[in-house]
Amino acid sequence: MKKWEYKVLDSKDIPRAGILKGRDRSGVEKYLNSLGREGWELVNIDFREFEGRFEFTAVAKREKSW
Repeated sequence: MKKWEYKVLDSKDIPRAGILKGRDRSGVEKYLNSLGREGWELVNIDFREFEGRFEFTAVAKREKSW
């Protein structure tokens, strides 16, 4: 039986000076692609746009490797 681990993501928790600088669409895509390279798969996302910047809350999962 597969075992899963989950991660709750909130763009408000990610420093703006980091990967989501300005929180534009390309920054969000880069961040989500970096999670994909780590094996995370989004299972739910609430994506919002406010005054030209993007925010989101999401749940991701990946197979537990133990």
